[in-house]
Amino acid sequence: MPTSTVENYLKAILVRSTGDEAVVATGALAEALGVTPGTITTMVKSMASRGLLEHQPREGVRLTPEGRTLAMAVVRKHRLVETFLVQVLHMDWKEVHEEAEALEHAISDRVLLRIDAILGYPVADPHGDPIPSRKSHLLERGKGVTLATCEALKPFRVERILDQSPVFLEFIQRTGLKPGARVRVRDRDPASGVVRCDLKDSEATLGLPEAAKIEVKAV
Repeated sequence: MPTSTVENYLKAILVRSTGDEAVVATGALAEALGVTPGTITTMVKSMASRGLLEHQPREGVRLTPEGRTLAMAVVRKHRLVETFLVQVLHMDWKEVHEEAEALEHAISDRVLLRIDAILGYPVADPHGDPIPSRKSHLLERGKGVTLATCEALKPFRVERILDQSPVFLEFIQRTGLKPGARVRVRDRDPASGVVRCDLKDSEATLGLPEAAKIEVKAV
């Protein structure tokens, strides 16, 4: 069985991949995991020798089919645990990431199946990230439509929050722009960088950089 460190590496590579064959730069991986380039190099060589990834010098790393399967299982655990902590234990969605980071390495597949059933087989976690199915080999990607790019004056639904830092999630909570919320961009001013939105019972004003972190879908 892979160690928790190996699982963290696999997950970090997977969520930063843009496709089945995507290469992730080792520098980006080191930054995401908070480790030195030397540590990355040592770990990458070890994982490559185990057939979990391919290392392309001066380019980056790419998951093998075996590595992708293991990474998908870790991501599935993490997002189901986050959903369980929010929906069943009623924890604040700003706090569940760190808890899920620890629990994802300890929960058995048997317990995870029970959690999935209790939750009603959700397809997304509280932040809108897709939850891979048991047989999934690819992580679904959004279409890149955000409050910064969507058509104005038309109804949309918030689908996913791309920045899941506690500070940004607090902002989302305060404005009401959580996944599932109906929203309409009233106007977007590129000069001032301001986006004004109408929600069901309120309105929200945010900057273009913040709007670009909120994925939406037409309704």
